[in-house]
Amino acid sequence: MSVLNTKTGQPEPATQRGPFIPPPITKVQDTGLSLLWLQDLVLKVLYFQGYLNGFQVAEAVALPFAGVTDQILNALKREKFVEVKSSQMGGLGEGSYQYAITEAGIARAREALERSQYAGPAPVPLEVYNRSIQNQQRGKLRITHRILRQALSHLVLNETTFQRIGPAVNSGTSIFLYGPPGNGKTSIARAIGQVILSTTMYIPYALYVDGQVVKLYDSVNHKRAPEKHTTSRGTGSLRAGTRRDPRWILIYRPFIITGGELTMEGLDLVFDDVNKFYEAPFQVKANGGILLIDDFGRQLVRPRDLLNRWIVPLENRIDYLTLHTGRKIEVPFDVLIVFSTNLPPKDLVDEAFLRRLRHKIEIGDPSYEDYREIFQRMAKAKGVRYSDKGLAYLLQEWYIKHNRKLRASHPRDLCDQIIDIASFLSLEPTMSRELIDRAARAYFVDL
Repeated sequence: MSVLNTKTGQPEPATQRGPFIPPPITKVQDTGLSLLWLQDLVLKVLYFQGYLNGFQVAEAVALPFAGVTDQILNALKREKFVEVKSSQMGGLGEGSYQYAITEAGIARAREALERSQYAGPAPVPLEVYNRSIQNQQRGKLRITHRILRQALSHLVLNETTFQRIGPAVNSGTSIFLYGPPGNGKTSIARAIGQVILSTTMYIPYALYVDGQVVKLYDSVNHKRAPEKHTTSRGTGSLRAGTRRDPRWILIYRPFIITGGELTMEGLDLVFDDVNKFYEAPFQVKANGGILLIDDFGRQLVRPRDLLNRWIVPLENRIDYLTLHTGRKIEVPFDVLIVFSTNLPPKDLVDEAFLRRLRHKIEIGDPSYEDYREIFQRMAKAKGVRYSDKGLAYLLQEWYIKHNRKLRASHPRDLCDQIIDIASFLSLEPTMSRELIDRAARAYFVDL
């Protein structure tokens, strides 16, 4: 995949070999940001936090102190926007000096806050982020038969379904999972996510686009990964003697789930009118990983509109986002997108739309043999004494007589019911006829 340079419009080939490590920055020019913009960022940090020493300022803006933050503070001192209040006891060098914002600095900080109230880690220019995603492509990951078998070992799947999942994951594009509720569609997607989560990648805390900040790192959807070696004041490294740009954070590849709450607005840059900076949409936060759209078809927007939104990203592997100024920006779309639905595909979209989704996999009801294996596993895991005779009674009385479909989630839920009832009656949880009948009456509803 080639990422387009946002300035030249020409594709940029990947040049980095080996694992991607954000290169170290040793001077202000290395940040890709102007000195004036960085001065405003430091002033906002001091405005909100009060007295800070040089090292604390560097940590707040995620920049090295030597050569970068010290230069910013020196420029602010010369213009009398900050002043040195004291040197901490036992501190060494300028990093231990305590800085305070002056009246002139407060006035300038307020002017900066009218433009944007962002006061956190310094952002990374968009074109730098785009190249980083190219160098950390999710498509470089491949799942083998053995790895997938291990990842799905806790699920009972027929062999036909299993053999279709592997190629779908390796496509790195799109998967459409459909079938009745309760048969493990979300569990399959989560299991795939766990494989992806076992590898790591770097993302910046925030992006810089035309003077605007787009907040990217999300502590809810991104899970930090430990680095082999860390050094003080936010300058982590992968190995001894290798420093990196501290504006980046090492995370496990993302696995993000969104469901009925998804809206069209949530798939574009979300501008905060109060704080005056952007929040990255789900698909950008999921770059390098998986985005699961659960309960597809139950969103407030029409399924056709949602699929129309994905046509260009899925085909070109590039997404287009819109700033509130109206300007369009390009970002890589290196996401395995998984649609999961309980609704019949014919009720959601037509054949032309389904054709655009690379892999369609039906997750059907379990066979009687699979249902038995699932029940045995669940009973063992939950401490319910299993009985083939009890299972035969359950199937005859509560499935066959009622013409009820088997669902993979039923054994888990029925075992929970048996445990609840047995606990109330002070009995051992077993698959006796009495406990099965009481559990089934409490669980099943004839529709």
